[in-house]
Amino acid sequence: MPKLSDTMTEGTLVAWKKKKGDKVSAGEILAEIETDKATMEWESPEDGTLTEIYVEEGGKVNVGDKIAFIRAEGEEARAAETSEKEAKPAGQEEGKPKTAEEKAVSAKPLKEPAATGGAPTAASPAQAEAGRVKASPVARRIAAELGVDLSSIKGTGPLGRVTEADVRAAAQSKAALSRPSVPAAVQAGESARIQLSGMRRIIAQRLTESLGPVPHFYLTIEVNAGPLMEAREELKSAGENSDPAKITVNDFVLKAAVIAAVKVPRVNASFAGDAIVQYADVDLGIAVAVEDGLLTPVIRAAQTKSLREISALAKDLAYRARNKKMKPEEFQGGTFTVSNLGGMGIDSFSAVINPPQGFILAVGRIQKAPVVDDCDQVVVGHRMSLTMSCDHRVIDGALGARYLQELRHLLENPALLMV
Repeated sequence: MPKLSDTMTEGTLVAWKKKKGDKVSAGEILAEIETDKATMEWESPEDGTLTEIYVEEGGKVNVGDKIAFIRAEGEEARAAETSEKEAKPAGQEEGKPKTAEEKAVSAKPLKEPAATGGAPTAASPAQAEAGRVKASPVARRIAAELGVDLSSIKGTGPLGRVTEADVRAAAQSKAALSRPSVPAAVQAGESARIQLSGMRRIIAQRLTESLGPVPHFYLTIEVNAGPLMEAREELKSAGENSDPAKITVNDFVLKAAVIAAVKVPRVNASFAGDAIVQYADVDLGIAVAVEDGLLTPVIRAAQTKSLREISALAKDLAYRARNKKMKPEEFQGGTFTVSNLGGMGIDSFSAVINPPQGFILAVGRIQKAPVVDDCDQVVVGHRMSLTMSCDHRVIDGALGARYLQELRHLLENPALLMV
């Protein structure tokens, strides 16, 4: 099982794209594997023949465990020779019948003298399996590799002999039983225990690591979102609204967050024990809600991207995150994150920092509110709340305030985001 993300400790074999006996080439897709963060395609590491599949679809194994065997060209003859040797009793040459002494030894019951008194004792479980379960050498080897108890299998071979197919069928049934099942609907007065998915377990672990050792503090501002709404209406009247790749209010927020980090570069940093690491690039993380939790795909070097490019990248990454089609490098790293719950009707909230990032920006919804204009008149305005969760080891209050001042200026003057 390959390690497909920095936090991955186990993986689930979702689907095999090749079957046993198929020829494969290096770089060709072999299987789909679900990690703690996404479902990804796994490529063959070399050329050869897929001769063994140790983990059936739905099986979950630890990183580093065997899931398949690819035999290189030229290994067939050696493998066949090994199989023949395994099929013969030790010391018996090809074509040579057993001697009378060998027959007598093989016919002896598997009993040993007791440690005291010399009375015979029953065979141990291992001896009983070796002596009573009829199975081919290949079946025994596969059973040992897959962790299947031979004594629990009813053989379908001659005289009830357990075959390789019997072992693999038993392993597949075992894997199916170990798959997490969908909990039944909870009735009144009942409760349900829902097994944590790999993603949910990692989220729990990382949030504990964040809120425990990372000293959070929070800064909140309210932005006049009227100019943003006007800019969005102008784009809409120009036909932008009918375009699937239309620029949204969230795209303006993302672009503004990036430019503000360029203008106040000290916030684009993380704590590294005995130093603060200030990053040259703004690698923007975008919080995306998925079925099992949350993913944060990253737009690399976002300071070099235009508003239109950030909009397109954000939509593409969010789509692939929700459909579990991301590559590991696309959701690892990031220098800070923007989390927007405004589209879900949330007025304001405080987000938890994703270590080792220095801050996370939480964006609430735009709502109408009575405001006092420049003429001291109460009018209907649009307001949006933004909360900056800071790692106090990296960002002080004054530094965070300067960043939010820049952010407010940009959002209230959206024309600056289009240049």
